[in-house]
Amino acid sequence: MAEPVRPSEDALIARWFRPLATDPASFRLGDDCASLTPPPGADLVLKTDAVAAGIHFFADDPWDAVAAKALRVNLSDLAAKGARPLGYLLSLALPADWRVDQMEAFAAGLGADQARFGVALWGGDTIRSPDGLVISITAIGAVPQGRMVRRGGARPGDRLYVSGTLGDAALGLMLRLDPDRASAWGLTPAARDHLLARYLLPEPRVALAPAILAHARGAMDLSDGLVIDAGRMARSSGVSIRIGAAAVPLSPAAAHALEAEPGLLRAILAGGDDYELLVAVPAAAASDFERAAADCGIGVTAIGTVGAAPVDADAPIVTITGSDDRAIAIGAEGFRHF
Repeated sequence: MAEPVRPSEDALIARWFRPLATDPASFRLGDDCASLTPPPGADLVLKTDAVAAGIHFFADDPWDAVAAKALRVNLSDLAAKGARPLGYLLSLALPADWRVDQMEAFAAGLGADQARFGVALWGGDTIRSPDGLVISITAIGAVPQGRMVRRGGARPGDRLYVSGTLGDAALGLMLRLDPDRASAWGLTPAARDHLLARYLLPEPRVALAPAILAHARGAMDLSDGLVIDAGRMARSSGVSIRIGAAAVPLSPAAAHALEAEPGLLRAILAGGDDYELLVAVPAAAASDFERAAADCGIGVTAIGTVGAAPVDADAPIVTITGSDDRAIAIGAEGFRHF
């Protein structure tokens, strides 16, 4: 059967994206701009992240999952700020050989996540890409005025928490690049599939946002790896951070892989794409934060503490300790584009 003729840009927008523009602020994509009235007493929180084929996903990944990943990595940042997501703008750069069935899947992936996370498409742009699919999303959320939780809010004495489990995405990427590692690690098919899925489709912790807003002093999402992102929090806050490697929560699949290959600890602590949340909570509020997280069904684990900034300018601002409480060298800094 011949591939259906690809529609024009206007027809593409009408067919696949206008049905996603369900909020009146978008004018059903009938104007060049959307118009947003913030909720009463709220500040807007804005975040832009782009994902590109060959960097954040594989060129042959299904387009519904790619669309969902593009939206979710932005919602993850909003959650770290304690924000309730409202809507998003989409800029889409399509390769010249895109297919109608791929676009059908792309729109379906966005539609499913819009329904799940309570957001709507407000507008955007479509262009041609010479080098593969590129998606840029700007997500907008709301917090009570003056209440956005910044990465620079951590203070000495705070407890440091992470949501979920870490390292799954980095191990999943390793499996995509070398499928034989699954056998070397002794993984069951279910464990292998868990790691692969965590790389392809992160889980934004949107439900944790109210707990962060109520109890945290500082928070950020872990997109580039625990080591590098903890360093960013420490520098922004003017503090030091100490993390116990044994306290870092692992999925059963990641724990099994680490037991088979202890050198994977570097990838688990420094690999990116987890999109879990790193949260600094005053010690007095720690129990309340843990209860609030449990109430919303998201696991959080205390992995370390926040201390004063180092007196010596050459001293590390992030220290990872082993089971004997001595510092260990990770030897990797996380993902960087440049």
